[in-house]
Amino acid sequence: MDLKKKQTKNTDENSRIDYGIIFSVMVLALIGLMSIYVAASHDNGTTGSPTQMVMSQLIWYFLGAVGVVIIMHFDAQQLWMIAPYAYSIGIFLLVAVLFFYSRDYAAKTGAKSWFALGPFSFQPSELMKPAFILMLGRVVTEHNHNYHEHTLHSDQILIGKMILWSLPVIVLMLLQKDFGTMLVFLAILAGTMLVSGIDWRIILGLVIIASALMFAAISLVATNSGREMLSHIGFHAYQFERIDSWLDPSHDTSNNSYQLWQNLKAVGSGKLTGKGFNHSNVYVPVRESDMIFSVIAENFGFIGSCLLIMMYFLLISQMVKVTFDTKNEFYAYVSTGIVVMILFHVFENIGMSIGLLPMTGIPLPFISQGGSALIANMIGVGVIMSMRYHYKSYMFSSDQFD
Repeated sequence: MDLKKKQTKNTDENSRIDYGIIFSVMVLALIGLMSIYVAASHDNGTTGSPTQMVMSQLIWYFLGAVGVVIIMHFDAQQLWMIAPYAYSIGIFLLVAVLFFYSRDYAAKTGAKSWFALGPFSFQPSELMKPAFILMLGRVVTEHNHNYHEHTLHSDQILIGKMILWSLPVIVLMLLQKDFGTMLVFLAILAGTMLVSGIDWRIILGLVIIASALMFAAISLVATNSGREMLSHIGFHAYQFERIDSWLDPSHDTSNNSYQLWQNLKAVGSGKLTGKGFNHSNVYVPVRESDMIFSVIAENFGFIGSCLLIMMYFLLISQMVKVTFDTKNEFYAYVSTGIVVMILFHVFENIGMSIGLLPMTGIPLPFISQGGSALIANMIGVGVIMSMRYHYKSYMFSSDQFD
């Protein structure tokens, strides 16, 4: 009898673990390790041998996997409780990095966004992403609990709350000169706002305003007087150079556009089926990180690149399915933030790799070398896994807000 109970318990627990998500992440991790090995084998300037770089990334994967297992055991109420603490710690780290940032990384990237202690380094903004998502989820859930009907007045209050919690993060990203990461936080904010229940007419108005601001920014960048105006509000020469390289990658292939031009050559040289694993003839500087897609495109071509994108959409579809299955409002907003975070990274990274979008320091999820972004993505996976693991979690009741 005891044996039967134990077997039933083990079967029940296994059914609550989403092996589809685990499989997708493991496939992406394998692609990442292979790509890092190829990049390190052929490109000059990498730190350490290919084996060392792969082992280093494996350690980060292991730490991320441990994090997934731990976070998976947090239920909705526990995630709800830790959200403000995680957000506060994240803000503290974002402020601290402004004073104790790595001078070497700042010289290379132009952003004051990295801590460094000997060989160890990490980017606190990456850890802020899941904390920010949890906090937004809590803010929206609590608001909708207090305002049972969405009216123009209540929706305006909700938008004000979301912007209020987002503003410190956006300002700190601007102070760190990390425009790419700031766009990620704005995308998370927009995605959460879209599913929060706000009236579609307000959403449409916000989309029109955002589109107008984007058009105005492009117009300013296209003129010398506009660039001078943007310079006075914090834009820097290297950012304008990235725009110029994006608009015309061939205009300065020996200097500012060199990395993008070489990246485009590598992507194009893969053609339909690629050159085969570990066959790389085009040098792309430091492509083991932000330019890792060029390795996949060169080795496996258009078909391999499409399969990679399909793997991402498989992962996203599994995450969305978990959200619908759990029927938990707080989970819905949190999972939306996580899905938007991953999708925006994929869209921006691949977009800049094929010349559709300007270059930013946005890594490819689960594939690019680096521990900070990988840990942030694995935390997101852990939160999604916790939804399935605690699928019987109850909806929030009024006493939880007291």
